[in-house]
Amino acid sequence: MTLLYSDVEEELRSAVRRLLDERSPWTAVLARVGGAEAYDPALWRALATDVGCAGLAVPEKLNGSGASWREAAVVAEELGRAVAPVPHLGAAMATAALLAAVDDGAPDGLLAAVAAGDTTAVLVLPLATPPATPVPATVTAAHGAVTGVVTGVADALAADLLVVPTVDGLWAVDAADARLVARTTLDLTRRLCDVAFDSAPARPLAGTDTVAPCWRAALRVGAVLLAAEQVGVAAWCLDATVAHLKVRHQFGRPVGAYQGLKHRLAELWVAITQARAAARYAAGCVTDGDPDAPVAVAVAQAHCSPVAVRAAEECVQMHGGVGFTWEHPAHLYLKRAKSAAIALGTAQRHRAALAALVDLPG
Repeated sequence: MTLLYSDVEEELRSAVRRLLDERSPWTAVLARVGGAEAYDPALWRALATDVGCAGLAVPEKLNGSGASWREAAVVAEELGRAVAPVPHLGAAMATAALLAAVDDGAPDGLLAAVAAGDTTAVLVLPLATPPATPVPATVTAAHGAVTGVVTGVADALAADLLVVPTVDGLWAVDAADARLVARTTLDLTRRLCDVAFDSAPARPLAGTDTVAPCWRAALRVGAVLLAAEQVGVAAWCLDATVAHLKVRHQFGRPVGAYQGLKHRLAELWVAITQARAAARYAAGCVTDGDPDAPVAVAVAQAHCSPVAVRAAEECVQMHGGVGFTWEHPAHLYLKRAKSAAIALGTAQRHRAALAALVDLPG
């Protein structure tokens, strides 16, 4: 395995960044989060269909791109750099669950539609779900219908289809058949909602015996892509701060010329470089089915999460007064970093999971 980006990955990065620069600059993101609809459906459609981001990890025989989760992680990194208001994380977790279900013999027609970008499927789980959590029992299935409530679900507001895990199996429910109640959240670029089902018609995707592997695959892929996204958030914060300190003058010299700030930025650069390596290794392990994947994922989340928060805090502070204003994008990145720090388990929960995996005493 190499931690370096391949030429194909760099081309993919360039395509995604170019699209985001044209369609979703930070000014557009800031204007959108102040409105009623935070998600950008047109941007997501362009990413999912034109660039092919929806089916990167799906085999070509299932209408996908035949790439891997490494390429999907590159996309997540760029989406983090742009704090793009698109349902990439929830959709990727749904794709991971569907891939695991197809491997077990489930029908693949739905996965083909998802991979083509024709259908946006989102996994229904609380965003704060920690690692190694069993399939929740808040939703039950009976006679081809599901009933129950799941709170704090990310990206469901932008979904056409909801992939619902229950102890009885994995189910597909049309978003129109569920009741979605938006919640007030810190991160306005990734809205959460409560999803309620009242005997909603559901199509089976996996049985009782196979829902657990689907659930684990979704959590693992979600943690990998979230780590990559956090790297992107941290990288933007560092780049923006360096650019600001080069032009901002105090006492007749650039602020960036002061040694104390140089040291802080150098330490942050090292931390981000380490975070990128950890995230890349985790993505590679999940892609290759490496037995070290659980350890790699725990390390990536335990490291990338605090690095993103630190980078965003430094960005706000080193921008001075302007960094605290609504008109500057720094607060978008701080909110995304703080929100992501509790998504799919805090760094502390991942360190605890890592301790168990390597047989360290509690």
